[in-house]
Amino acid sequence: MTERLRVVIADDEPPARAVLRELLLARDGVELCGEARDGEEAVEVLRRLQPDLVFLDVQLPQLDGFEVLTRLEPAATPEVVFVTAYDEFAVRAFEVHALDYLVKPFTDARFEIALDRVRTRASHDRTGAESARAARILSDLGAGGGTVQASAPPGHFLVRAGRRSWLVGIDEVDWIEADRYYATLHVRGQTHLVRETMASLAARLDAARFVRIHRSTIVNLRRVRELRRTAVGLLELVLHDGTRLDVSRSRRRALAARLRG
Repeated sequence: MTERLRVVIADDEPPARAVLRELLLARDGVELCGEARDGEEAVEVLRRLQPDLVFLDVQLPQLDGFEVLTRLEPAATPEVVFVTAYDEFAVRAFEVHALDYLVKPFTDARFEIALDRVRTRASHDRTGAESARAARILSDLGAGGGTVQASAPPGHFLVRAGRRSWLVGIDEVDWIEADRYYATLHVRGQTHLVRETMASLAARLDAARFVRIHRSTIVNLRRVRELRRTAVGLLELVLHDGTRLDVSRSRRRALAARLRG
């Protein structure tokens, strides 16, 4: 990405374009290089100007925001921040690796967060790294299913089943169990498969809330009802829903300390 951030606005509503224009022009290091009022015009402007970033309305006339991206070649595919009055498209936006998703009306502070995410994105090799990212966008737009764990907003898992995708809040998870190269999330009696190892999950989960009690089990401490010893001397956790989970010998002391804390 160039040092000066080159930005395009694609939105069919003049007031929305005016708000984004005012916010962008007030920021140093940002160049507003073009605007588009519908999907076809957005494709033409993005191909011609090849900006670093587009604020892209999801619901555009002629072509929607997702269709716009499918019309672009990798070299003409910028970073994307989706903008819309509806939050129902959020999951799909993150599936196609959008950097952020702004729901109208948004605050100046929320806009600044989105802009900062673009500024901090490491993309020194524009022809290599960005082309690879664009290829992922096009692949995911055409895919309708699969098990690949796409990017999700902070504090969430993105889970998929067939052609459906939805967000699961990390705090909603009761416990997690290993399933080879995948992990199964247990959420209020339901299970969701994500393509992520236990090691990577343990590294990114909040250590104050989640603890690994076995090489194949991570538990949300807020779901623990009691710690008990079985008749054969094993240690197990009992969750509020009655689920019983074994605690390995090597993790008992650390777990006890966490529960006392």
